[in-house]
Amino acid sequence: MAQDVPDEPTRDPGPNVHGAHSARPRAAGPDRNGKDKNRGFGGWLREVATIIVIALLLSFLIKTFLFRAFYIPSGSMEETLEINDRIFVNLLVPEPFDLNRGDVVVFKDTQGWLPELPPATEGPGAWIRDALIFVGLVPDTSEQHLVKRVIGTEGDHVVCCDADGRITVNGEPLNEPYIYPGASPSDIPFDVVVPEGKVWVMGDHRNASADSREHLQDAGGGFIDVKDIEGKAAVTAWPLNRAGFIGSYPEVFENIPDPSSSLPAGSK
Repeated sequence: MAQDVPDEPTRDPGPNVHGAHSARPRAAGPDRNGKDKNRGFGGWLREVATIIVIALLLSFLIKTFLFRAFYIPSGSMEETLEINDRIFVNLLVPEPFDLNRGDVVVFKDTQGWLPELPPATEGPGAWIRDALIFVGLVPDTSEQHLVKRVIGTEGDHVVCCDADGRITVNGEPLNEPYIYPGASPSDIPFDVVVPEGKVWVMGDHRNASADSREHLQDAGGGFIDVKDIEGKAAVTAWPLNRAGFIGSYPEVFENIPDPSSSLPAGSK
């Protein structure tokens, strides 16, 4: 992007070869205090405009390739995420970095899990909102997204529940400290094998989350396409008293065996 830069002050070429000074008038240069007399209010405005343009460009690039802001409207991920939290999502997951069990992900609602949004309201400040959305400083509420935790990845055999009421992945029971206090791992029984290119997701507030379990009978079987995942929720940015990193709890999933060794007979 082109930038306006103040012209360099014209320098005195010095004495000519005959010892006489050039007739060309001198340009005003820095005064005794080192201040350029040519730099007035217009020069200051150009500098401010350049800084603003660079900041907006950097913000846009960050929003496009690194991080994106999202707003949490429901309690399905409590207490990990609360209603009205603002989070930043790492767009480098699932590509080029790997997606892992336990990651909290934001994904597009391509399967119609959510009701349709009402039309966006227009007003005198709409262009400001649109500009802030464009550069990534404000979440885009015109798109439908959900946020859940990945419990099973491609090939995993995910079951609810064992004799102790725990969800198992490839036969290994999960002890899930992130579940909302007092909520059970699941009140809905299920026994699924995650297909290629899919994930099985659940909310941390299991009693208030319409997640993969609620959509077992849908055409997609409750699974989410990895290609629909926008990224991994990395940081809670607002409110400030809740600011911090969003945990994936790798220790919960560290003992899960390879899925190929745990599939039931006849599964692929």
